[in-house]
Amino acid sequence: MVTLTSKPLDRQLSRFKEIQVGGAQHLNRLTAGDREAIPLLVKVGRLIDYIYIRQHWSGNEALHAHIHGLEPRDPKLDLGLWLFKGPWGLDEEKFIKSIKEQDPDGQVHQKIHIPHDPPQCGSYYPDDIKKEEYLAWVEGLEGQAKLDAQSFYRVVRRNTTTGQLYTLPYSEEYKDFLIPAAQLLKEAAELVSDSSLAKFLRSRAESFITNEYTDSDVDWLRISKDSPLDVTCGPYENYADKMFSIRAAFEFYLHARDFASSDILAKFSSRLQDMEDQLPVDELYKTKGLLPPAIVTVNQLYSGGDVAVPMTAAYNLPNDEMTIKIAGSKLVIIKNVQEGKFDKVLRPIAEQVLDTDQLKKVQFEAFFQHVLMHEVAHSLGPHFLVHDKETKVRTALQEHHSAMEEAKADIVGLYAVGLLIKDGSLSGGPDAESFYITYLASAFRSIRFGITEAHGLGQAMQFEYLKEQGGFAYDPAALRFRV
Repeated sequence: MVTLTSKPLDRQLSRFKEIQVGGAQHLNRLTAGDREAIPLLVKVGRLIDYIYIRQHWSGNEALHAHIHGLEPRDPKLDLGLWLFKGPWGLDEEKFIKSIKEQDPDGQVHQKIHIPHDPPQCGSYYPDDIKKEEYLAWVEGLEGQAKLDAQSFYRVVRRNTTTGQLYTLPYSEEYKDFLIPAAQLLKEAAELVSDSSLAKFLRSRAESFITNEYTDSDVDWLRISKDSPLDVTCGPYENYADKMFSIRAAFEFYLHARDFASSDILAKFSSRLQDMEDQLPVDELYKTKGLLPPAIVTVNQLYSGGDVAVPMTAAYNLPNDEMTIKIAGSKLVIIKNVQEGKFDKVLRPIAEQVLDTDQLKKVQFEAFFQHVLMHEVAHSLGPHFLVHDKETKVRTALQEHHSAMEEAKADIVGLYAVGLLIKDGSLSGGPDAESFYITYLASAFRSIRFGITEAHGLGQAMQFEYLKEQGGFAYDPAALRFRV
């Protein structure tokens, strides 16, 4: 027996528009081998989905198994679980109230308890862990044990006999999915046309077994810009670890390279150090010797794992600061998703909330290029404390890091756009006014994610500050905002 809180699910699903990805027009540069590899890589993506379902919440696998075993199937419920990967949707609102079953005596009892709110620690930590307990435990560790306790790629578990905390590598915790995924990656590596992509697929397969990700992350960063396929596969983002922003969630993207747009955008990567040098902050906080990120534009074919809605339109990876020190980072701009967001969401919102005189300044290129600058800006600013070079900024900020990092990337990205317009690098495109007005329209789009989500909270912080400072104004008579 499943009890749906149907109104929340209906309300949440109504906030989305459907777009089509993976069209044949994106496949014309693929070889026969690339096309043969695609079904194998999609199978990897599905395995990554199962890993993330396990990571999202300790009861999630049982819930999914129960729902998928229902007859007849409920299409709306299936869609909700597929979109959100669990029983909580937008604003962390629960849309499945309970899972109950009836025993032979006719007594109804609860089969799967679904908390009102998703656990802040996902399933990376014991369900009963307290923040203070974890911090005290880490403080008492030394050497490799302490590094393991703060690793991106290990879960924390509790000894059921002694109550002591310990860690397990992802390679052990998720081996039932990682071992077959590794085999599929090796098979795909034999088929793809680009040797650098094949090298990454093999080394990432090895990482799934060894739990060592630095070398394969470097191989991912060095996938040739001539490769017609682009694959992102592994543990990356830390949003699901809302307690500490440490543990990485598995995600998977299969893309076709958009060569024309990649050529246009590549020129920005050489400006990274210049943008860092011009940040309006004390020299103490500026990093020297920055490696420019590789920038590629792609069209999405398939995704899995930590890719719940809203759909990701761009990402800058890896997040592991040690890898960034070695080889920098890579910015992936997903053009067909960007276009879908602009046409189906941003423009309709702008028509409802913006001053009618400013609507004409809402442009796709301004939206697209600011997203590019947002992702570049993740590489800017200090990643380690200035007075303690061994402590990461994300470690010090703990649960506040994700929202602050997204706010930083938005604002620094907008600042960088101003620099590039001023020196002529963005001449012939949108003007500064278009960037600012499109940014305001996009703010309403992002705040819709809710302030329990890092991007939504980060954008709400910016919006309130800029409104207080007079950057944004509201006309109560017209019920509209303007820059």
